[in-house]
Amino acid sequence: MILLIDNYDSFTFNLYQMLSQYERVEVIRNDGKTVEEIEAMKPAGIVLSPGPGRPENSGICPQVIRSLRGKIPILGVCLGEQAICQVYGGTVSHAIKPMHGRQSEVDIVEDSELFKGLGRKMKVARYHSLIAEEESLEGTELRITGKTKQEEVMAVEDRERKVYGVQFHPESIMTKDGAKILENFARICKGA
Repeated sequence: MILLIDNYDSFTFNLYQMLSQYERVEVIRNDGKTVEEIEAMKPAGIVLSPGPGRPENSGICPQVIRSLRGKIPILGVCLGEQAICQVYGGTVSHAIKPMHGRQSEVDIVEDSELFKGLGRKMKVARYHSLIAEEESLEGTELRITGKTKQEEVMAVEDRERKVYGVQFHPESIMTKDGAKILENFARICKGA
């Protein structure tokens, strides 16, 4: 079972539908359970959904990242990715320009299990005005795996602890390879 933590976002249902093709999914709100209750559910993986606001408005998500990284694979999407970056010591600030319902090309700059079987470039859907600052991630355990041509951070990972984050929306129809990304995460959760 993959646990999807909903940050009160309308995209959560789309994530649920896509992930359900690969694994059973349970959804909880970001204020619905404690870390201990989440761990007791024994999820094979955890997905932190997009949501409004800043990472500090993502409820239990930062605690989940701190407590369960290295124990359970975690994927953060948009706000979830920002929460991951912040927990690892990164700074989240305003993007070059707000990107709401826009498509961008992302360069995969490092190999990642999350992008296995995909090319080095992909078109993705973006719905955000905040972004992790690249310089703030230097010296952390996160590797940047995807960027725009403007050098904006679009994907990160802590390979050893199986923590992954994407600033873009894999569940959007504008992200052509989004289903494959979520399938890859489900495979990671199964230990394949």
